Amino acid sequence: MKYSVLPILILFVLAMTQPVQSQTPTYQNPDAAIEDRVEDLLNRMTVYEKIGQMTQLNITTINPTGKQADVELVEEKARDLIGNHHIGSFLNGEAVPPEQWFRFTNQLTRLAMEESRLGIPIIYGIDHVHGANYLEGGTIFPHNINLGATFNPQHSYNTGWVTAYETADLGHHWNFAPILDIGVNPLWPRIYETFGEDPRLAARMGESYINGYQRNEEIEPYNVAATAKHFLGYSDPKSGWDRSPAYIPKQAIHEFHRPSFQAAVDAGIKTVMLNSGEINGIPVHGSYELVTELLRDEMGFDGVVVTDWADIEKLVDFHFISENFKEATFRSVMAGIDMSMTPLTLEFNEAMQALVDEGRITEDRIDESVRRILRLKFELGLFEHPYPSNERLNRIGTTESKVKALEAARESIVLLRNKNGVLPVLNPTRILVAGPSADSKRNLAGGWTLAWQGANEERYPDDMMTILDALRAEYPDADIEHVTKTPSQQQIDAADLIVYAGGEEPYTEFVGNISDLTLPQNQLDEISRLSESATPLVLVLVQGRPRLITSVEEKTDAILHAGLPGFQGANAIAEIISGAVNPSGKLPISYPESPSHFTPYNHKPSANYDFDEEDANQISQVSQPTSLYPFGHGLSYTTFTYSDLRLSKSFIGENGSLSASVAVTNAGNRAGMESVLWFITDHVGTITRPVEELAHFEKIALEPGETKRVQFEIQPSEQLSYPDRNGQPILEEGYFTVKVGELTKEFRLEKNKDD
Repeated sequence: MKYSVLPILILFVLAMTQPVQSQTPTYQNPDAAIEDRVEDLLNRMTVYEKIGQMTQLNITTINPTGKQADVELVEEKARDLIGNHHIGSFLNGEAVPPEQWFRFTNQLTRLAMEESRLGIPIIYGIDHVHGANYLEGGTIFPHNINLGATFNPQHSYNTGWVTAYETADLGHHWNFAPILDIGVNPLWPRIYETFGEDPRLAARMGESYINGYQRNEEIEPYNVAATAKHFLGYSDPKSGWDRSPAYIPKQAIHEFHRPSFQAAVDAGIKTVMLNSGEINGIPVHGSYELVTELLRDEMGFDGVVVTDWADIEKLVDFHFISENFKEATFRSVMAGIDMSMTPLTLEFNEAMQALVDEGRITEDRIDESVRRILRLKFELGLFEHPYPSNERLNRIGTTESKVKALEAARESIVLLRNKNGVLPVLNPTRILVAGPSADSKRNLAGGWTLAWQGANEERYPDDMMTILDALRAEYPDADIEHVTKTPSQQQIDAADLIVYAGGEEPYTEFVGNISDLTLPQNQLDEISRLSESATPLVLVLVQGRPRLITSVEEKTDAILHAGLPGFQGANAIAEIISGAVNPSGKLPISYPESPSHFTPYNHKPSANYDFDEEDANQISQVSQPTSLYPFGHGLSYTTFTYSDLRLSKSFIGENGSLSASVAVTNAGNRAGMESVLWFITDHVGTITRPVEELAHFEKIALEPGETKRVQFEIQPSEQLSYPDRNGQPILEEGYFTVKVGELTKEFRLEKNKDD
């Protein structure tokens, strides 16, 4: 049979002249621009696949027991949720060995990459809020309130860096830290998760954490995302209880609560988690004004906004602003959320699909959120490196990382009181150690450690010391006796020192709600009993918030505010008691004096007046009306003196700058570290100004007799302006006072004057 070759030749020529079609989709091409990859993938997805990317489910939906601690995967459950419902993110777990985390995330990733239609990787979220606290063998740093007390941003940077170093390989791509709320209400049970009450301190510490975590080059080829939480005003509930309403004027939101989050946005934070409560009657999860107009439009955040735990549902049964879950979903999505931490059901998926079917939520609106979520996954390199690795598990819990945690703990302990220089104790022969935290590991680390509320004592590492253990190691030749019952007078009189370790047991979130800030009465009674002897009494406060000690403060000889110093905390406490370490921590909060009235240090003047006893018609200003110990208080075993405060000129122009400097001298006989805190007071403002505000801080080390001149530049737009109720800066002419130590100098802002 004969065939003409002409048609074959024509087909061959046509085939050769047609452009070659790539077999690799653009979204799978690592050389393509991220935006092109995002759009290509977005165009290939169904609406329900997109909704799945907006959903985050808890580990309990894919493990055998439905318990948080069970880091084991049931593939049938995960296969259904990923394959049929296209879930794009999971979260949570508890501390298990790294090999177990590797198996779990490896299996989960394989299902997403190999058995789903488009092979979109999972992003896994976890609360490593003070080191790798959900990883056995991980390095546990002090909590944020302690890091704030160091006034040394390097320790916050180290916390972020080590956390990424130890967990990135395990598939923990997304960490729900740092906490950037400001700790202005001492009753609030999450105050220990904050860096303290000052916005500038929180901003510096948060920025440092983000840089350490997100810019750790040692974790390559992996990348990780930090989360700024909880946007915003969460830490200032009127009642002091977690997730209860806050009433904050708009101007105060901009001046006090926004700056730490703005610093995070400016530092390149990739995700933001919302406040679970409400502000001025509007739950944040339903506030277009806060989520879209403020966070996105004004502050410039273009990353992923995630809800907190089940907070869309709370619009129905907690805040009562939505009739049902579908209406709550509509309000939250239209307010601007991108991902729902649902976290236990598919109710969000079902509600979203119904809203799309009804035409109330458009695919374009869904695309806005999914575009951000996919961009995050591409930026983290999850499409190229989706699988975890078990080849660098020796990075976890290294000596170098533990030393970083120990250094942070050492600088975080605050010596509040040291009557007659009772500390340090150099050569004791007998020490009594008492109190609920004396022989407790879990108390030192607090909540969010191994488990949500802290784990049982037996789960803590064998090589972690309690305060009792650390004192015995620090004083090997002394008799260190642990007393669990009130000791006899003979026991007390025979001792050189009594160390009472009091405070709180672990808690977090609403579980830590209390109605009385006073230290528990049984502890106050024990402290009073122990103080009746001539034996020096040292009170060590291991606590997440400043429990009131006013009734026993004068009965003690020394007080250490240990906060929650983490796994190396006992070592640091013992070293400070012995004098091996010179304390350098300063309070990042105002320590309250009474249970019924407290204000942060930078309060408005209206809270800063008291009636003069001699003339009730005169009002005299007092500096700290509600603090037992003020913000920035902290003693040392040496003496630092401040002298020769200088300003480069007596005025400053609107676009100029002014140099302030002071000489700081170690006038004692041992080396020490001093946090130099600069404050500025605006004498007159259109809006009532704070009594004083932290303008700058710097920590320095000084040898005995050494002097250093410390300097900072005052910039009008940075230190002298303040926002109005719309967030617009106000810069007004007038007099200002700069204060460092006990030294002050005045200068004047003259807007039209040429520097």
